[in-house]
Amino acid sequence: MTTDIRPLRADAQRNLERITASARALFAERGPGVQMEEIAAHAGVGIGTLYRRFPSKEALVTELVRQRFQEFGAIAVACEHLESPYDALATTMRRHAETVEDDIAFQLAMMKLNDFAWEGIEEDKAALNAVLSRIIERAQAAGEVRDDLRVEDYGMMMCGVTATMHFMSESHEWRRHLDLMLAGLKPA
Repeated sequence: MTTDIRPLRADAQRNLERITASARALFAERGPGVQMEEIAAHAGVGIGTLYRRFPSKEALVTELVRQRFQEFGAIAVACEHLESPYDALATTMRRHAETVEDDIAFQLAMMKLNDFAWEGIEEDKAALNAVLSRIIERAQAAGEVRDDLRVEDYGMMMCGVTATMHFMSESHEWRRHLDLMLAGLKPA
């Protein structure tokens, strides 16, 4: 069974890009209370266009998170072969955090993990975890990070950083949070 996915028509792709960019901007500006009608107006599309693509705000947020996980995967692949195995891990974590610094929708989704619907994101999450596993294992083999670090810990640590971003957004304290975490990953 093949699962060939047809590419979107050019106009549909532009609409998708405008919708997701508008949703990110409005969530950052106004928080999670933004209405779908506001997103459609900001994107310059009709409400029917928005609802055909995303039947609910949750579906739209899921798409935003899926896009981020794809971006995280590309970042991890780019960092994977840095000369220092520790730098590969640290740079990946920093770049992931910088990517979502102003992405309120992503931050909120990560803080509500128990309520978040992962359907449609599992494949992207698995691809990211495969690269992260290689980065972690390489750093462990080089003796540059603790032996008990697991790929599951990565998500937990990054959720902590995004929570710091969200609740301490004015101060950039998330950078200190991340630096402390990275220092704690080094072997004793």
